[in-house]
Amino acid sequence: MSTFISLLNFTEQGIRSVKESPNRAEAFKGLASKLGLTIKSIHWTSGAYDMVVITEGGDEATMAALLSVGSLGNVRSQTLRAYSADEIKKIITLMP
Repeated sequence: MSTFISLLNFTEQGIRSVKESPNRAEAFKGLASKLGLTIKSIHWTSGAYDMVVITEGGDEATMAALLSVGSLGNVRSQTLRAYSADEIKKIITLMP
């Protein structure tokens, strides 16, 4: 399983209905579960990003979930593939 960190910003539509954001997060959890993803955490943040979501699962399932959420028009996301210490150690051993 891969870990992904998604940095989200509300769109104009999303901020207009920000009071529904916790309900939308719950709906996302349901969608993610159906796709075989695990939601490790969801945080509402201040600063450059409005939310941070950490998921674990396959590449295709993660992409499907994020495209589905993005198509609703409430958030825009940037997603990063994250590596644990053990994973990066393995990657480093592959270096010439």
